Amino acid sequence: MPHAPPLSALLRQYAAGSALTCDPVDQGLLNRGYRLRTTRGRYFLKHHFDPDTADPAAIERRHRATQRLADLGVPVAPPLAGRDGRTVAVVGGHAYALHPWIDGRHRHGGQLSTGQCARLGALLGAVHATLERVMPPKGRTPPATSPHPVESADPADTFDLIDDLLARVRRHRPADSFDELARHRLLERRALLERHADRRPPRGGSVGWVHGDFHPFNLLYQGDAPAAIVDWDRLGVQPRAEEAVRAAAIFFVRAAGTLDLPKVHAYARAYRRAAKATPSELAAAVHRVWWERLNDFWMLRWHYERGDTRADPQFPAASALAVWWTREYDAVCGAFVD
Repeated sequence: MPHAPPLSALLRQYAAGSALTCDPVDQGLLNRGYRLRTTRGRYFLKHHFDPDTADPAAIERRHRATQRLADLGVPVAPPLAGRDGRTVAVVGGHAYALHPWIDGRHRHGGQLSTGQCARLGALLGAVHATLERVMPPKGRTPPATSPHPVESADPADTFDLIDDLLARVRRHRPADSFDELARHRLLERRALLERHADRRPPRGGSVGWVHGDFHPFNLLYQGDAPAAIVDWDRLGVQPRAEEAVRAAAIFFVRAAGTLDLPKVHAYARAYRRAAKATPSELAAAVHRVWWERLNDFWMLRWHYERGDTRADPQFPAASALAVWWTREYDAVCGAFVD
């Protein structure tokens, strides 16, 4: 197994028995996860590999937060404590955490009924509201977990990035269909930004504690009900409504790069009620996330700068969404605020 975890050394730190099987879980892009079966039961073993979120002290703080959420009824899967009472095991300089295994499956918005979409929005709203109860005041957050709102993307910088990516596309050999789509989308996006450069939004509005990465692969369902929100590595202070809009743009995007607006409407209405968010807060968030999408090329940067193709399957729909969203801006905004 590539990157096999040091099971013997790890399990000695827990009362979890001896390993029987250990299989990689493939969904994560930044960290490594394993389905672990031992003589004591089934577990999810997480290797905190991403250097931005792998500090053991920061992981422990996030673990304490998820335990407080669980105590208040939020569906999460807090980690197990080791023999020393800690929830992070450091072996060979790497940080690991052991969680109970949650039987469940991921569900995209296309697999959810309108009522389930409302339940999803209410769940995220409840997460935001409950985090405000259990986390430190926003002025006293640990620096590692509180990246406050930054300036919105400067289109001048984006034009430079587009030129750089176009040059990389031209140099790529042998040219393939991905290169062709990338070139088309880069030229298209440059034209859109030239047309809408005067719509750059100001800094973000009111901030609060957020999950930081709320999307289908970080939510497990059992039947029709959410069973566990996982992967709290990006827990921090950010504009709350923007997380709600970003999540909707992932859950409810269709293969052709459009959003299922009736489902977005049900989701957003329930979110606003649960989070006590105002329509104007959502409207501002829609504008900022739209602008973010226009200026964002992380999938192409992974492909051409890192040679990492894991996000390639997401690129066709995500790149088409920015174009469609620009054309249907008023309808998208209406779905979030009406």
